[in-house]
Amino acid sequence: MMKIDLHVHSKFSKRPSQWILQKISCPESFTEPMLVYNTAKAKGMSLVTISDHNTIDGALEIAHLPDTYISEEITAYFPEDGCKVHVLAQNITEAHHNEIQKIRKNIFDLVAYLNAENILNIIAHPLYAVNDRLTINHFEQMLLLFKNFELNGARNDKQNQIVSQVLKQLTPMDIERLSNIYDYQPLFDTPWKKNLTGGSDDHSGLNIARTCTAVDNATNLDDFMAGILNGKSRAVSDPSTPQTMAHNLYGIAYQFYSNRFNLGRHTGKDQLLKFLDQSLMPVSNVDDGLISKFYTFFSKRKNRQETTQFVSIKDLIRRETERLFAENPDLMNIARVQSNKIRLGSSLEKQEQHREKLWFDFVNQLSNKVLSHTGDHLLGQACGANLFNIFQTIGSVGGLYSLLAPYFLAFVHFAKDNEINAAVLNRFTGYKNGIQAPKSRVKLGHFTDTFYDVNGVAQTLQQQVQAALKNDKHLTIITCDAQTGRTGNGVKNFTPIGVYEIPEYTEQKMYYPPFLEMLDYCYHQGFTHIHSATPGPIGLAALAISKILKLPLSSTYHTQFPQYAQYLTGDDFIEGLTWKFMIWYYDQMDQIYVSSQNSFDELTERGIKAEKIRIMPRGINTEIFHPSKRCDTLTSNFGVNEDALKFLYVGRVSREKNLPLLVDAFKTLYATNDKVHLTVVGDGPYADEMKGMLKNYPVTFTGYLSGEPLCRVYASADIFVFPSTTDTFGNVVLEAQASGLPVIVSDLGGPCENMLDRKTGIIIKSDDSTALLSAMQEFVIAPGLCAQMSRWAREYMENRSFENAFIQSWEFYKEMEPPVSMEEFLKAV
Repeated sequence: MMKIDLHVHSKFSKRPSQWILQKISCPESFTEPMLVYNTAKAKGMSLVTISDHNTIDGALEIAHLPDTYISEEITAYFPEDGCKVHVLAQNITEAHHNEIQKIRKNIFDLVAYLNAENILNIIAHPLYAVNDRLTINHFEQMLLLFKNFELNGARNDKQNQIVSQVLKQLTPMDIERLSNIYDYQPLFDTPWKKNLTGGSDDHSGLNIARTCTAVDNATNLDDFMAGILNGKSRAVSDPSTPQTMAHNLYGIAYQFYSNRFNLGRHTGKDQLLKFLDQSLMPVSNVDDGLISKFYTFFSKRKNRQETTQFVSIKDLIRRETERLFAENPDLMNIARVQSNKIRLGSSLEKQEQHREKLWFDFVNQLSNKVLSHTGDHLLGQACGANLFNIFQTIGSVGGLYSLLAPYFLAFVHFAKDNEINAAVLNRFTGYKNGIQAPKSRVKLGHFTDTFYDVNGVAQTLQQQVQAALKNDKHLTIITCDAQTGRTGNGVKNFTPIGVYEIPEYTEQKMYYPPFLEMLDYCYHQGFTHIHSATPGPIGLAALAISKILKLPLSSTYHTQFPQYAQYLTGDDFIEGLTWKFMIWYYDQMDQIYVSSQNSFDELTERGIKAEKIRIMPRGINTEIFHPSKRCDTLTSNFGVNEDALKFLYVGRVSREKNLPLLVDAFKTLYATNDKVHLTVVGDGPYADEMKGMLKNYPVTFTGYLSGEPLCRVYASADIFVFPSTTDTFGNVVLEAQASGLPVIVSDLGGPCENMLDRKTGIIIKSDDSTALLSAMQEFVIAPGLCAQMSRWAREYMENRSFENAFIQSWEFYKEMEPPVSMEEFLKAV
């Protein structure tokens, strides 16, 4: 058997297609031709060739060595629209190359020449849109133009699978149909029989021969080429991932700076420099000190005194890498390796995979540390309303973006051609089997920062997980929590990289998510939709991931953050600034789910298009919250007077819930009637102050309750009071009515839309203590009103089960166009 990597680049490939390399004026490869030769031979390649873009200089540089021949990768174009494609020409001469350069602008002229000269030609990465102009029409013409198709080692392996599947099922009728459509006859025999080859498409020297072509029973180049033409070749590949591509981009950029600053003159004595040498230089005979000067350039301001409190991104990266090495012995051990020379007898493939993973872990940990520091600084400035420093910090984050850009670019490239892939699958395999490419079954990644908390949103999400498991829906809650070991049963918990405690709400924490880990997880999980339940740091991660992976994005608007900001700061300007951010964030969504018409109107008045917004059905577990749970728990466990009219509040004990209004109203009510009692269930920043103000009144504070104790307290009370004006929904209002309690709610926000005024309760004017007092007095004066509304409240909730509401809302996701399910379709055909 002979093996050759038919698609490798050297330093003579000059013009990069990736914007990140163009930005720094970097060629797309710095690999020395001799390194290509040595590495390929060390990895078992029988012959070595170099296929640079539109040049044979790299191949000529090693042409005097044994077991070599000349090739190139030709950039050609479809003349009608400029769609760019790449063609590999194998075993050519300098005269061939010169002629190719004259005619390559027209792919039809090029193919005619190559076939006339009996030059083995291969269409490279046929489903990769080089300049984003590729359509199914171009692919169909490729089927007429080319006999040989490449399975590319640097691209998404799903593309390779689709190419293989399509070519395997081609028939003479397919070719005849296409020949009639495009008025073109193939220039070779049996055009429905295609041959497959493999090439690594390596640009950095890090993945040479990771993918190659094998031909059995071949002993020389002529045998090998004949084997390809006779259908005896096969691609041997270790599939690439976004991590592979990103590692290559880092390697190319690093090699560029090494070359630019002539760093080979310096001896590396820094542990970080040695680690970078080991991670980003090709496995070869490399001088250990190649990047000393680069690091000197990178850290030349090391001893400069900072003039501002905020550390620059460059200095922060330098500082955090030093700390990371001090904390991570594994990275230190890599840095201590004396060289990265080829070690014969060991698995170079495993070495490369290890370096790829190690580099991902290093960049991930470094970016996490930098992001955590930046997040603390940004939120600290926001809470202090230091606007100039906010904008300064946001601008500095561009450095962090540059650090992570190769990974962003890699994931984008691996996700960007789903549409053309789906079209090809459907046209060339589906119609023969009488099936259409199925829409992906909805597989939802639901991002939230409040899953393990004790609020209504968290409880709703927890119920959704159970409903999804019960009804076979693919829902995964993605969250961050400081307590590890909470992943499983529909939940993926990431350990946060940092946490910010809001000064006014010390128990309310903002977790910083490990973005690269989340992105990698979502890519491998194959989510079809992303949903965000928060505009916070985790919601921003959801937004970025959906854009990178090109997935439809939805969000739930369930918290009135601008109003919260006003309560926290007392500053209308901060409230307005928060609104600007909120509207920007929600305007990025494909769909927005709200819980009430009030929220719908609020968002449309602020400029969100009405067609984006859907009012989401909401329900409650009407079996758990039930009047049958009524008992003496308030009397026996909390000392409530059995004969008193029992008012109940459940929720966060904080000012933005308008609890000072309730304090004033209850004090006045008790002054006129001592047979009333208030029970407050929950906790929060206003709890101690509220207890102090009501310490001489018949008020019970139970603290946080859940499960059966909470259900019994609900059912054992008489009237539910909820004066909040900042709730978009108010889940507790449903729980109370399901338990048989009439409710008193404000006319501002979502709760008033989830009850029937004067039937299941009373709606009062917002922020009006007199109105609240009047409603409470009405129940005292007319005892029969409570019993009557209690029955109506329960009847109103009978048809609002949580499971039915969940199934209805799940259908909304299908309205957003998901990608075609490649895996399911390939199985189907």
